Amino acid sequence: MKIGELIVAKFGGTSLADADQFKKVIEIVKSDKGRQYVVVSAPGKRNPQDQKITDLFYEWHRLCQLRLSSDEVRDVIKERYQSIVDGLGINFPVAEELDNIGWHICEGVSADYAASRGEYLSAMIMAKALPGYEFVDAAELIRFDEQGRYQKISDHGISNMIGRQRIVIPGFYGSMPDGSVKTFSRGGSDITGAIIARAVSAGRYENWTDVSGLLMADPRVVNNPRKIEVVTYRELRELAYMGANVFHEEAMFPVQDAGIITNIRNTNNPSDQGTLIMPDFPKRQGQCVIAGVAGRKNFTVITVEKALMNQQVGFVRRILTILEEKGISFDHMPTGVDTLSLVIEDKQLYGKIEEIVYEIKEKCSPDLVEIFPDMAMLAVVGRGMAHTPGVAAKIFAALAAEKINVRMIDQGSSEISILIGVENNDYENAVRAIYGAFVDEPVGPTK
Repeated sequence: MKIGELIVAKFGGTSLADADQFKKVIEIVKSDKGRQYVVVSAPGKRNPQDQKITDLFYEWHRLCQLRLSSDEVRDVIKERYQSIVDGLGINFPVAEELDNIGWHICEGVSADYAASRGEYLSAMIMAKALPGYEFVDAAELIRFDEQGRYQKISDHGISNMIGRQRIVIPGFYGSMPDGSVKTFSRGGSDITGAIIARAVSAGRYENWTDVSGLLMADPRVVNNPRKIEVVTYRELRELAYMGANVFHEEAMFPVQDAGIITNIRNTNNPSDQGTLIMPDFPKRQGQCVIAGVAGRKNFTVITVEKALMNQQVGFVRRILTILEEKGISFDHMPTGVDTLSLVIEDKQLYGKIEEIVYEIKEKCSPDLVEIFPDMAMLAVVGRGMAHTPGVAAKIFAALAAEKINVRMIDQGSSEISILIGVENNDYENAVRAIYGAFVDEPVGPTK
């Protein structure tokens, strides 16, 4: 990290779950003068049985909409924030702020307004606890259009509005043209941080969470998987799409477009340098040619066969129109000369498969339509795979050694990932086999 580098630091819910976590964040921010812009989430869970503050605010709003008593929920929220304020030893009017929020909720404001108040109060408290920092409301900086889509205002405009020396900004929300509050999807504080990082031309965007970076495989499947030291945004997009979610997918675009490095760090282990996400780098560091392996279960594959399909103009369009009319999107579409396969999540197909097959037969006159349920999809991702002989051979040799039947293979023209379809029951063994083929250390199931 460069000395004096301008940094936007975003802290997630687990980093702000209680007063002790707030204190860790304060020490991290104070340890580097470059951390001038701090973006915060609402307090997360303190333990597995706890509730997230955002969920409590949603419940408060729901009860008010139903004209039911919400005092119990309000008291839980008050206790959480009051314990943070007391633990930090600062003077902040928690009860007064909640009275004002409660009045608006009972007057019928949107659920988005209620949900956003977790970040709002976190930022107010953090600004109070951090010497020399000021609070700036995200509603002044992040704007949505009338359809609720994020509307990019000029980076110059944002940087002018937050031109103060050191500020704290609540994540997750912005404002509609009429001034009402609008939230991003859950986890959207990552997006806020990325937008701010681009606007102020940050040298680095730090995303602080409860893990020390990204892992090469799911730790619930592979015991103690290796950390990814450096990954490109393109590789991360592939891994995130297949379920490796530590960083909000939509947060990549602002920093990627601006060429800003993102650093995933652990609030509970700040000495660990975490994972660097870069626009590009000349060569993967270390011996491992892949960035990681990720995947998801519960897909169905619809395979259509038709002789001379490649000569029939509009054949694929007719099939995709059938899906569009049913409100179904597909994840992948491997094709051959006479075959086409549609990989679709099971949850999109409930109650619709028979109708889809019927329409394909009626409108496309295929020779055969087959359904393959209970499929899992794995993505082996690595920017250097295209220039390294034997990668595919190593993958399939590892799967064969575990007697895992490969049902489908697909590789994009960019050759940044190889997609493999296996039975749901083979998913975990497949992930461990592929990971073990590229990482020279014992591999086994999680304990």
